Amino acid sequence: MDADSQKNHLKAYGITYWTLNRQLKVKWLLNYRGGSFLLPDTEEIQRECQIRGVSFEVISNSKAENILQEISSPSKNMDAVVLEKAPKIAVYTPDGKQPWDDAVTMVLKYAEIPYETIYDEEVLNDGLLAFDWLHLHHEDFTGQYGKFYAQYRSASWYIEEKKTAESRARRFGFDKVSEEKLAVALKIRNYVVGGGFMFAMCSATDSFDIALSAEGVDICEPMFDGDGSDPGYQNKIDYNKTFAFTNFTLERSPTVYEFSSIDMTQKRRIPKTSDYFTLMEYSAKWDPIPTMLCQNHTALVKGFMGQTTSFSRDEIKSNVLVMGETKVNGEAKYIHGIKGKGFFTFYGGHDPEDYQHKVGDAKTELDLHPTSPGYRLILNNVLFPAAKKKKQKT
Repeated sequence: MDADSQKNHLKAYGITYWTLNRQLKVKWLLNYRGGSFLLPDTEEIQRECQIRGVSFEVISNSKAENILQEISSPSKNMDAVVLEKAPKIAVYTPDGKQPWDDAVTMVLKYAEIPYETIYDEEVLNDGLLAFDWLHLHHEDFTGQYGKFYAQYRSASWYIEEKKTAESRARRFGFDKVSEEKLAVALKIRNYVVGGGFMFAMCSATDSFDIALSAEGVDICEPMFDGDGSDPGYQNKIDYNKTFAFTNFTLERSPTVYEFSSIDMTQKRRIPKTSDYFTLMEYSAKWDPIPTMLCQNHTALVKGFMGQTTSFSRDEIKSNVLVMGETKVNGEAKYIHGIKGKGFFTFYGGHDPEDYQHKVGDAKTELDLHPTSPGYRLILNNVLFPAAKKKKQKT
């Protein structure tokens, strides 16, 4: 999985998932040649690699043992993590969304990793319990319809989505969309606390935390929910309820395309040509989780924008790991944390290979980006739940 030897990094994850789905175990060799996978040598696996265009090497048992011995050396920042079972994947996304509307569904399709789509009805009826890993599509959990009001309030798609959301909320017994979305966010929170793995990108990151922090507080203006917001609602925000963010200031204006001070989109002044973020390096043997999530064939990854592009470092909780940062201004791009028995990862931006994705833009063709480091980070998270839990060192 290094830069020179692998022709299709993304489909290699699909081969690994495919192997796990056949009840075969895989070793993930952390920090060894870009985070390579050690798979059983069968004709079926070799043929599948050839069909999908994935580069591989056949090695002897003795060479495999030598590699594992090298990795186990205390002097090497490497480790071998056993992947045991293919995780069952859910993508939280509304009906009618195409796979290319969201980077995660796009790369899952490309890597040929199966997933199921769910939305509010399944979540509210405890359908999350059937899944090991959950991705949140670019959702607005605050009930403000993505803050698209200023630019798109007259667009037919905006009007239709608003009507559909209001109808859905009433069907589930809620007076407002914001109340229904909060109920969904609370179910997702409970899923993570109970041991689930959650991955979110773009506006699903900060809007999720904002919704949790504003439980019982009306932060929506009349054009969103039909009545005024609570007076002085900023002072009623409870940061103890959030996953990742704290001490943020909400954006009051409905005409500003922003939820809060968490996002750095409007504050950053970085030219596209120099917009990169750096992945942190961790001890593979002592910190296997962040090491796993940062596996890549480069430590420097191209930046990309979104409604929520990146996160203000000052507004991230101290117990949350910043795994990727833009060093020019110190903003966080890729963060991870623990909530109860579960885990969450937030990844800023919309599409790792579409620098400034806009409504109506053509989809990204991943055939043109089979070695994308930005997309590899997504797939690291997909395989993360498959890892065998090691006993903590004492």
